Amino acid sequence: TTDGRVLFAIPWHGHTLLGTTDTPLDDVPIEPKPFESEIDFILETADTYLHKTPSKEDVRSIFVGIRPLVKTDESENTAALSRDHTIHIAQSGLMTICGGKWTTYRRMAEDAVNHAATLGQLEEYSCPTRSLRIHGYDKEEQDNGALSVYGTDAEGIRHLVHDDPTLMENIHPELLNIRAEVVWGVRHEMARTVEDILSRRTRALLLHARAARESAPEVAKILATELDKDSGWCEDQVASFEKLAASHLPV
Repeated sequence: TTDGRVLFAIPWHGHTLLGTTDTPLDDVPIEPKPFESEIDFILETADTYLHKTPSKEDVRSIFVGIRPLVKTDESENTAALSRDHTIHIAQSGLMTICGGKWTTYRRMAEDAVNHAATLGQLEEYSCPTRSLRIHGYDKEEQDNGALSVYGTDAEGIRHLVHDDPTLMENIHPELLNIRAEVVWGVRHEMARTVEDILSRRTRALLLHARAARESAPEVAKILATELDKDSGWCEDQVASFEKLAASHLPV
């Protein structure tokens, strides 16, 4: 890129993620929003590599995150700062871990626990998480189509569809998610809001914000049935999610 960094184009659930930017912030908002300059920068940089010039009309969703960086010198260039995590131990014995990133969370956790065990003079054990299977792991790869992200839980979702074929319907024509995923999210994944379903249990908001916004009433209706909520609750849920979805779309 023009600022000496790297632009990524990553395939994800049938879409392409473009990013990233690196903009220092003075405050930390709960729902961070991208700067127009960042959107323009990504589109302009991508244009030098893509056959078709991308425009804001091509953007399905925009989302940003805030990363804590450990400052080690007087440099004002955040792009030059290390993304590694740092563990600090105070004289009182208080241990603090800062920095790092999502892709190194397992290593961060291992280092934190190892240091804490040493400080607490606990008996040493080898860390098992490097090869520990996460929930949904399947010994044999199954062809579950769009439900593959659920691993072994895909079977449970298919059982819901077997008992109620209407749950096989997509929540929106442009989304792969089906109604059964909403029911599954409520019953087995502690989903309680439209945002829970469309942003965190599925990735609809991050993949296609407009379609997610349009599917909000349908998702709210299913949630209301499962959670025994009234129409007023549905209206509040839809209004809240529509406001959130608007922040994921370019102006």
